Amino acid sequence: MSAPEDDKQRDREIAANEAERQAVSAVRVSSWAIGLAVIVGIIAVALVWAWMTR
Repeated sequence: MSAPEDDKQRDREIAANEAERQAVSAVRVSSWAIGLAVIVGIIAVALVWAWMTR
């Protein structure tokens, strides 16, 4: 293969690796957001429940 074709293949591999890394990062961020939303929801339900039963 010629050098330009090697460069194109290398660029494709780099792009694929970067896309995979971004997908993993997005899943990680989504997991944290879901977890935080669940915790806030539990706190809100506890506060409402405590307010209603006093």
